[in-house]
Amino acid sequence: MQIPQLRIDQQWGKTGLNITKPKQTIQQPKADLSIQQPKADLQIDSRPATISIDQQKARDAVDLKRISTRIREFAEMGKSDWLAGMARRSQEGDRLMKIENGGFPIASIAAENSMAQMKDFNIGFIPPYGSVEISVDPGELQIDATPRKPIIEAQQNAPIIDYQPGSVETYMRQNPYIEISFDMPEPTIDATA
Repeated sequence: MQIPQLRIDQQWGKTGLNITKPKQTIQQPKADLSIQQPKADLQIDSRPATISIDQQKARDAVDLKRISTRIREFAEMGKSDWLAGMARRSQEGDRLMKIENGGFPIASIAAENSMAQMKDFNIGFIPPYGSVEISVDPGELQIDATPRKPIIEAQQNAPIIDYQPGSVETYMRQNPYIEISFDMPEPTIDATA
């Protein structure tokens, strides 16, 4: 006996994807920056230093005297020599007045006037120490500085963004189908029956 057959053939559907990736670019331009530094205000007040050197005593010690000093010294020396001479002659006159007392005053006066006096001698430094007078005024220096802040100007630039979106496309790689077939055997006639 032959049984009818039912046949089912099927094929699953398959999808495919076409993917285009998105693209994105970002550029960041540099900021515009301007910096200015003004000069500081600077005020300097100064009084110069002075030095005063008086070396007249040292010059006098080495006999380099001013003419006014020489005139004054000669006048003082002449006056003192004149007074000393007057005193000596007055004393000699007193001695001669009393010649009757004996003692040979003329001879003794002549001997005193004819003999040179001994000079004192000692070690000395020319010019002597401390004969140069130095005085110093250090002066003054005053500095006033006023700093100034820098002038900064900054302008930021926005980023440049370029975006291209991606896409996804679907398609059928394999179409689904189902096929049903029915096989019915042909009846056979038994001739023997």
